[in-house]
Amino acid sequence: MKFINKSSLLAVCLFLLTITISTGQEIIKDTVKPKKPLVDTRRSKIDGIIATVGDFNILDSDIDKSFLELSSQGAAIKDITRCQMLGKLLEDKLYAHQAIQDSIVVTDDEIKTKMEEQIAYMVEQLGSMDKVVQYFKKSTEEDFRTDLSEIIKMNKLSTAMQKKIIDAVEITPEEVRSFFKRIPTEELPVFGAEMEVSQIVVAPKVSPEEKQKVIDKLKEFKKDVQEGASFSTKAVLYSQDPGSSSNGGYYKMNKKTPFVKEFKDVAFSLGEGEISEPFETDFGWHIIYIEKIRGQDLDLRHILLVPKTDEKSLVEAKERILQIKKKIEDKAISFAEAARTESDEKETRANGGVLINPKTQDTHFELTKMDPTLYSQVSNLAEGQVSIPLIDTDQSGKKKYKLIMVTNRIDEHTADYVKDYIKIKNLALKEKQIQAIDKWSDEKIKETYIKINGEYRNCEFSNNWLKK
Repeated sequence: MKFINKSSLLAVCLFLLTITISTGQEIIKDTVKPKKPLVDTRRSKIDGIIATVGDFNILDSDIDKSFLELSSQGAAIKDITRCQMLGKLLEDKLYAHQAIQDSIVVTDDEIKTKMEEQIAYMVEQLGSMDKVVQYFKKSTEEDFRTDLSEIIKMNKLSTAMQKKIIDAVEITPEEVRSFFKRIPTEELPVFGAEMEVSQIVVAPKVSPEEKQKVIDKLKEFKKDVQEGASFSTKAVLYSQDPGSSSNGGYYKMNKKTPFVKEFKDVAFSLGEGEISEPFETDFGWHIIYIEKIRGQDLDLRHILLVPKTDEKSLVEAKERILQIKKKIEDKAISFAEAARTESDEKETRANGGVLINPKTQDTHFELTKMDPTLYSQVSNLAEGQVSIPLIDTDQSGKKKYKLIMVTNRIDEHTADYVKDYIKIKNLALKEKQIQAIDKWSDEKIKETYIKINGEYRNCEFSNNWLKK
């Protein structure tokens, strides 16, 4: 018997209405009060165009569908007005409209791949395609697919436009200092208990034979694609990258995208339509296909294969990490020096094994927000204590041994400019990104054709949709 989590289902279906972009700014930000009551949503009414943004129309029924979808997530909707919901839809259309003006492209292949992935999940959860169609109150599967395709495209265009705006925002140290000085002392943020963590990684050796098997397989894939096979299909069937295999190995990237250096070097050395030779990173072996070059942006697909390690190699890796642990405990070498000279992890080796928090990009991990796996490994360690050898298996199945040490424990404290500079910088950057979004919205509303019809002209929006 399958139990359906409606919230998760709708999130995966991209019917979320309370999307929060990476700046922390909620897209629904129109605090609105109707000047007079709007039509009761419970009575039937003739559907019609209530607003236009550029080339996009919004129907009265779009608001009703938005309420239905939000309610299905278990969210409280009694305090959300139709004006407020319209404000959200207007913003979505404005982002999508401008994305098209800026030549931001969402390919049919991207949409189709994402749609099939979502539909497969929904069918698994609900039991059949008929039940999916019924759940979303569509008359036919074709109608459902058409609507879902449009939603995915709109979501991707909107997200890409927002990302383009905030990616252009940078902040200087002086702006960070000014931001911090503006915060009244009694309103300074309080950061929870944190710790700094270091690790040493020992990866099992891969035999030359296993490595060659992977290289030969990737060369075979390349040859097949050059002879007419689909790279996307190969990636779905064979790639061991959990982040992209279901999407046909697809990534959109530029030189700022946080990929490892080896991957970037190969990607930016290729021309449009080219496929790389097999190359190695810490994750395994790859081939890359450049689908499209858009200025500084690349649309690419890749396939990752991870060579297998045998039991003998695992035993040897464990013996090696036990020897490292003993040398540290015997004071023959410090943990940091052992990480620099013995660890197999390039990302942490240079700085003595210190882990960087991927969410904040500093070395502090807040206990209440720490990855559960990492927390379980360090929560009982005293400061300076070295863990037992831990075996770690990543999502692609690659195994490695590691030692972990808590190098610093920090109690809950009020924000300190020097100690918490990275966190304060992130807060200042978020504020500046929100301001950039607001400024962009004001400018684009002025220069975009926008019309709001009928009773909805009585809404009061924080954005100047009515151009008063």
